[in-house]
Amino acid sequence: MVAANTNADLAVADDLPRPENRVWKKFRAHKSAMLGGILVVFFVAVALLAPILPIPDPAATDWGMVRKAPSAAHPMGTDEIGRDVLSRMIWGAQASLLAGVISVGIAVAVGVPLGLVAGYFGGWIDAIISRCTEALLAAPFLILAIALAAFLGPSLTNAMIAIGISATPLFIRLTRGQVINIKVEDYVDSARAIGLPTHLILSRYILPNVLPPILVQATLTIATAIIAEASLSFLGLGQQPPAPSWGSMLNTAKNFLNQAPWMAMWPGISIFLVVLGFNLLGDGLRDALDPREH
Repeated sequence: MVAANTNADLAVADDLPRPENRVWKKFRAHKSAMLGGILVVFFVAVALLAPILPIPDPAATDWGMVRKAPSAAHPMGTDEIGRDVLSRMIWGAQASLLAGVISVGIAVAVGVPLGLVAGYFGGWIDAIISRCTEALLAAPFLILAIALAAFLGPSLTNAMIAIGISATPLFIRLTRGQVINIKVEDYVDSARAIGLPTHLILSRYILPNVLPPILVQATLTIATAIIAEASLSFLGLGQQPPAPSWGSMLNTAKNFLNQAPWMAMWPGISIFLVVLGFNLLGDGLRDALDPREH
């Protein structure tokens, strides 16, 4: 009888959907999240395929094709010195997405460990990290990024570092708050009771449980970082000419809005769509990973 009950329990357990399947099913049912995922995949594919696509050199000038309207030869028109806008749009996607991903990677790599330490140990360590975090949060995100980029010097690399540092306080606070809630759970107390080292408790029992909200925040912050990179490039603090960037393209296009509106239209639409995609994707991930919804 005991064996029969055990086998029945195992059969029921096998029939239960796995957590990852539940997450994917819920995410797939989220129509706007799927749209966001499609937009993100499209722009990532465009950025990755830029070197092999049959498009002109984004830096090649043609003085006979200055500010020409969209045509079969130039589907998105040309800019103020005859460069193909479509080619510059495709290569500019690399700068924007690279800035978004690497900037957030810097913020996660710095912010998550600091948040883990502050939340788990508390005391004077938490006080020091929290006060430094609050000092950074006192300055608006974009203003801080502009100040840091101006201090470091105009380049895409320095812009990514500036954006990453500016976004770090978000991940410190998020991680710290999650750790404070998790460290009082019974399974963490049990791990301490059997004498597990602190680094194992943090890596095996606490970090995996704070990763879902960090993943959601990272996805949403990529969108913010892309806007920040475009803003810095618009101000001349990001990607430097002649390398293409959507922000620098907008900076140039503002002088020709009446004569060549397509120069501003395409980078503006692209920034809007990629930011929309990451925001919709982040919202979908937040709903799908919420344990209260399972």
